[in-house]
Amino acid sequence: MPKNDTLPKNLQKRELVKAAIDLKGVPEGTSGRVILSNGLDWVRYWVVFDNGVEIGSLHRSKLVRSQEWDDYLIKRDSGDEEVVMIREPQGASDDTMSSSSSGGVEVNGVLVPQLLLDRTQAALDRFGVTR
Repeated sequence: MPKNDTLPKNLQKRELVKAAIDLKGVPEGTSGRVILSNGLDWVRYWVVFDNGVEIGSLHRSKLVRSQEWDDYLIKRDSGDEEVVMIREPQGASDDTMSSSSSGGVEVNGVLVPQLLLDRTQAALDRFGVTR
């Protein structure tokens, strides 16, 4: 069971949230609703956003409660260390773009390298499995 001091930070199902950072297909500040909360110590959230995008396995640091959005912006602009830590480093999206150009498929924001895809296809071919 999680410690009592972490309980207020956890989000509940059907709670209204906003994206704290730009996510794939979801600009920063887009409203959404938590549809699922998974985990005990390592909690992740599934959120359906107002623009129709549904993203799973989101860490709490990427989400802000809707009623706390204005306070979050003030803290972020003032340089509060706690808020600055959740921001992605500058150029992070450039790194992911260059790595995806070498081959592979991105699934839920995680790059599956082409090497692993080729190995899987070779194993399927060896066993005669067709799709």
